Amino acid sequence: VQLQASGGGLVQAGGSLRLSCAASGRVFSGMALGWYRQAPGKQREVVAIISFDGITNYVDSVKGRFTISRDNAKNMVYLQMNSLKPEDTAVYYCNANFRYWGQGTLVTVSS
Repeated sequence: VQLQASGGGLVQAGGSLRLSCAASGRVFSGMALGWYRQAPGKQREVVAIISFDGITNYVDSVKGRFTISRDNAKNMVYLQMNSLKPEDTAVYYCNANFRYWGQGTLVTVSS
């Protein structure tokens, strides 16, 4: 499975961004998909996970602000990020099946 993340950028606090991740390769619809992030000097952490049947889980710090979704027909996974905070600044990575990683996309939130 190959993953290509996009949609990062610079945004002011309170703003929104939508990350996208395109997948190719093996069967996508049966896999759990996720978004992770790594801030400078910190370990990579899970942000959101969506199961093959659409059940979602979020880290507490983004609940109510971020929404993960998937489109199996298009082999895509998305992360809608609203009410962004400076502490959301990080490189965001998409993941498939807890095994395959995309290259990361940088999100910078200015105060």
